[in-house]
Amino acid sequence: MARSLDGLVLAPVADQAPGQVGTRTRFTYHEKDGEVWAEYAGGDVVRGHLVGTREGDRLDFRYVQLKGDGTTSSGHCLSTVVELPDGRVRLEESWEWESQAGSGTSVVEQVAADEH
Repeated sequence: MARSLDGLVLAPVADQAPGQVGTRTRFTYHEKDGEVWAEYAGGDVVRGHLVGTREGDRLDFRYVQLKGDGTTSSGHCLSTVVELPDGRVRLEESWEWESQAGSGTSVVEQVAADEH
């Protein structure tokens, strides 16, 4: 199993659709006893939270977010934790909105301390 996500900061490697998570978004992860949660913000997202579980290298969580225009949205995500050759962590994600139409895939990677 890849190392703990606790305290790691991750960012998307590419922008998603306008008004969603993008390369300027930062996720601060926490993990304890199979539970995972994170706060995120940046770009068009004013504030977001995710909460779920980890079993091995699989994460299963739901997320909610507030955008700059005052709208909220929520969804469900399944992620695979991958340890990169340089020791950083990558999450390969498959997500689906629950509050609106849409689904897709994304990749977030651990950022260096000076990129937070």
